[in-house]
Amino acid sequence: MTYINSWEEFAKAAEKLYLADPAKCRFVMKYRHCGGQLVIKMTDDRVCLQYQTEHAQDIKKLEKLTSQLMRHMASK
Repeated sequence: MTYINSWEEFAKAAEKLYLADPAKCRFVMKYRHCGGQLVIKMTDDRVCLQYQTEHAQDIKKLEKLTSQLMRHMASK
C-alpha cells in the first residue's frame, strides 16, 4: 500500500473509487497524537488509496471530501 502525495489526486481517486462501487467502499481516518499524523484510507478490498498529512489546514480539505461523499450517499 502506497501513499498518494497530492491531496487533489487523492480526493479525485477516492471519489472515483466510491462511485465505481458504493456498496464495497470503506473510508477510514486515523489520527496519531504522538506524531501528529492524520492517515486517511479509502479501499474497496482491491484498490487501497492512502493519504498521510501532518498539516492542520488539510482538515478543511478532509471536511470537504467527506461532505462530497455524504452527498453521493444521500442521493442514491
